[in-house]
Amino acid sequence: MSNSWPPNDCSLINAGDTSWILVSCALVLLMTPGLAFFYGGLVHRTSVLTIIMQCFISMGVTSMVWVVIGFSLAFGEDRGGVIGTPASYAMLTNLDGCTPTGYPMSSGTGQIPGILFAGYQMMFAIIAPALITGAFADRVRFKAYLIFIVLWLILVYCPFVHWVWSPNGFLAVWGVKDFAGGIVVHISAGFAALASIFVVGRRQYASDEERHRMQLPHNRTFVALGTGLLWVGWFGFNGGSAIASNSQAAFALVNSSIAASVAMVTWMCIEWVHIGKPTLIGACIGAIAGLATITPAAGFVRPWAGFVIGAVTGFGCYGCVQIRDILKWDDALDVWGVHGMGGLFGTLMLGFLADEDIGGQGRSGLFFGKQLAACVGTAVYSFVVSYVLLVVVNLVTPIVPDASEIAMGLDVSLHGEQAYDDEALDLSKSSPKDWDAYGNSASYEGAANTVYQQARAIPVQSQSYAPPPAQPPAQPQYAPQQQPQAAPAYGGHQVVQLQPAPQPIQVQQMPQQVIQVPPPGFAPQY
Repeated sequence: MSNSWPPNDCSLINAGDTSWILVSCALVLLMTPGLAFFYGGLVHRTSVLTIIMQCFISMGVTSMVWVVIGFSLAFGEDRGGVIGTPASYAMLTNLDGCTPTGYPMSSGTGQIPGILFAGYQMMFAIIAPALITGAFADRVRFKAYLIFIVLWLILVYCPFVHWVWSPNGFLAVWGVKDFAGGIVVHISAGFAALASIFVVGRRQYASDEERHRMQLPHNRTFVALGTGLLWVGWFGFNGGSAIASNSQAAFALVNSSIAASVAMVTWMCIEWVHIGKPTLIGACIGAIAGLATITPAAGFVRPWAGFVIGAVTGFGCYGCVQIRDILKWDDALDVWGVHGMGGLFGTLMLGFLADEDIGGQGRSGLFFGKQLAACVGTAVYSFVVSYVLLVVVNLVTPIVPDASEIAMGLDVSLHGEQAYDDEALDLSKSSPKDWDAYGNSASYEGAANTVYQQARAIPVQSQSYAPPPAQPPAQPQYAPQQQPQAAPAYGGHQVVQLQPAPQPIQVQQMPQQVIQVPPPGFAPQY
């Protein structure tokens, strides 16, 4: 490896490759807001802003760490195959617009500007710590979270990147393959998430009814929106990892969509049999599991293998979620079961599904053994180091909010904000007997009755409109009329006959029309 910097020769840059990676940068960055919506919809309405904030702040904090030291640790001049030299790219120096990728990591690995490669890899670093937040939803203070992600990036994520993706990393030299982050992103984040739930402990509730109410997904449309954004962003995540606009990128993109589709349908069918109904939440989680699992293999396998990976994902990750539930691990949003185990399954399946004609790596028993060893070693490392980091952070500043903060809701107690101004039509207040593990109605009648009862309880401000009141009908007027008589009658008195005057026109009063206007801020939830 040479430590000299290449000359500024823009003729070495391929415009097509550069254009595709520029687009992929934007797609991968889009995944973090998508993750925020996905997680935000799954949590209770009193902590939705907290978890969205944890995802969004990763874009700021991680970018700063990456520019100052992270990229150097990940791709800088090698130190024993373990870590990069911090000074190699401090503040992204030594990366100009015409420097090809690969210096000083190797003699050259691509034909895009080095500064673009650093930016693209930064997008991966942003989403990795954000993934962890789903495990400890409702249980971590913001300051402790900020300290943890800075330390985790330096001590877990950046070393993983160097081991696997830097050409001089010891796992890369040994022959371990991870196309787009099965080890680097999903195993690292998934097993860090598992460690976190043992440090912060389980969420405490006064009753089973409160537990069901607080764990009920508050906005399923957010979950669907987040899934869509993640799915689109994953095209840049996996497709862009070819670091070129070529056939390998095309295979990676197509394989990603196939695996997500098959995993979605498989998960839905398993759930349909298991709980009796197919749910939107289950379908979305299945799609994300498929995308996570295909990630390490996307650019090394053929589409039929992507189909197989998606099917195995549906059974494997669904099973892990059930195991987590049996063991009573309070991984709030199943980060370990979906991302940690999904990345592990995909990395292992690559060992016997890889096609040499696609990515230059063929399947073999030896290759599978290397993949297995890498999965076990990195999973243990991420779990242990993350556990120690959280314990240390807890010594510096308390991680878990106190009972009063949790009771108030973390949105208000930690951030002084709330996502919604009222609790109208909050389905999370329904009885737990009407809902399954995903918060879906166990019976149509039960759900309909819940909505009906809540609708009756909504305070309604009424504004009435009525036409001006009509005047009451005039009483009939009677006028005497002289009737000529031939002779006086009745004792000589003149007979006077009273006849009614013409009747006035009767005005029929119309019934009042009442227009019901909901109170300010009311937003129905379905």
